[in-house]
Amino acid sequence: MLRNPSRPCGRIILNIVIDCLARCLPETGCVLIIWKLFNICFQSNYNLSYFLNGSMFERQIVGIFLVKNEDLFFEQAVLNVMDFCDRVLIADNYSTDKTWDLARKLADAYTKIECHRIARTHDSHEMIKQYAGTDTWVFGVDGDEIYDPEGLKEFRRGLFKGLYDDWWVLFGNVLNCTSLDPDRLKASGYLAPPCRSMTKLYNFKALTSWEGPCLERMLGGTPVFKQGLAASLRLTLHEQIPWEQSFYRCLHTCFLRRSSLDPASGRDRPNPVELAGRNLWDKMGLGFLRTLIRGKKASWKKEKYLRGDLVTLDVSPFFPKVA
Repeated sequence: MLRNPSRPCGRIILNIVIDCLARCLPETGCVLIIWKLFNICFQSNYNLSYFLNGSMFERQIVGIFLVKNEDLFFEQAVLNVMDFCDRVLIADNYSTDKTWDLARKLADAYTKIECHRIARTHDSHEMIKQYAGTDTWVFGVDGDEIYDPEGLKEFRRGLFKGLYDDWWVLFGNVLNCTSLDPDRLKASGYLAPPCRSMTKLYNFKALTSWEGPCLERMLGGTPVFKQGLAASLRLTLHEQIPWEQSFYRCLHTCFLRRSSLDPASGRDRPNPVELAGRNLWDKMGLGFLRTLIRGKKASWKKEKYLRGDLVTLDVSPFFPKVA
């Protein structure tokens, strides 16, 4: 569980300390650094390690996974972003398959990984909101998203050269898989574009804060931008670079079986937005009555991720150990 204590006495002491330092030190930079240190220590139980790791001062990429029952692709998804990310946070929403065991195994093997169990999906945003205003790109990844690891290495170089510093969010190429042959390393599905790109890479240096409540990490809430920056600064790389030439590309296995607990045919899982939009009838398990009256409504995923022509592609770069 996340903790975010208010600690009013601590805040009062903090304000007194900062006021004294402001009177004694002419360099405001020193005061700001000390303010950031104390603010981090009082915000949440995740943030002290963030300061001690030096992340407050250096450019970094922080990956954050939000997962629940994703044990079939999850390990591959994490391994493929390891060289891209400086830190990897895993928020497990109390999986009942092997996902949590895999998360702990990965955290034991890699010091850059932290894994936490969360009871509510919006708690995942608490794990990354402290990066607002720092030189951090936050990379949201799901357990059904497998990125090109070598491509991400090249893409990282561009990020660290500052090629994308003027943008808020970057969208990459996607293949929404309807089938995946692990032996032949071929996948069939629908490309973005024309499908919607669901990649999530945000420039937190553009912000001063991003408070909740959020449905999940980086979804909802109130992002506050620095002067001259705005949410409209969205770079659609997938519309400019073809799949074959893209460094920032992903296999999205949302239409495949993702958990050992799933039926063999797989299933179309609702995402947090769809779950939040459920009415009382749905929550009571009586949504089928509305379907009988109004007819079946196409799922959000099918509407967004099954556009254009069906293609079959070589996906060996996404499974380097197999290839």
